[in-house]
Amino acid sequence: MDRTKGCQFFITVVCMVAVCGAIPIGDLLDRASQRSDKLHSLSTLLTQELDTHFPPIGRMMMPRPSMCHTSTLQGPTDKDQALQVSEHNLMSLVRSLLQSWADPLVLLSANANTLPHPAQSSIASKIQELQENSKSLGDGLNIVSGRMGPAAQVVSVFPYQGNSDFGNDKISKLINFQFLLSCFRRDSHKIDSFLKVLRCRSAQIRPEMC
Repeated sequence: MDRTKGCQFFITVVCMVAVCGAIPIGDLLDRASQRSDKLHSLSTLLTQELDTHFPPIGRMMMPRPSMCHTSTLQGPTDKDQALQVSEHNLMSLVRSLLQSWADPLVLLSANANTLPHPAQSSIASKIQELQENSKSLGDGLNIVSGRMGPAAQVVSVFPYQGNSDFGNDKISKLINFQFLLSCFRRDSHKIDSFLKVLRCRSAQIRPEMC
């Protein structure tokens, strides 16, 4: 990036922060919740698309959810527990989950281009859309967390330590791809649920209506 482009980018970022600073935090959380809902819906569609040609033996060989790289990240397991967590800690948890998926989403995108599946091109396109939505949500949450204070900006990233090679045979590629995507779908559901709780809190909506 040359100096001119760098300055333009900096000015754009400053303008975005200034504009967002004038928007009520409840509205920002509402936008983030809409984005996270799209993220989870897209990951669900991808899982369903993969299921159409997933070999039965693959389900028997699929690793357990506890093998997901974010499984050790401590947090609430349902809405009732989420309501007991402070807003700052809940935002920290959401951002930690999202940032822990930056590298695995790149890996999914790289492997989608050679996935042995009839809907390969559609899956690859949706994975790219998943990356774009994830980055957009992350950028938005950076701004929201900045409005919430230092505690909300604490992030604990859990690095992906699995193999970058999904295997040479068709079964291995499909199993490894499906497993990693299923882990993301699970985490995207948590992200979406936690952001909805935060949105309801900011709008002072009764818990049972969230």
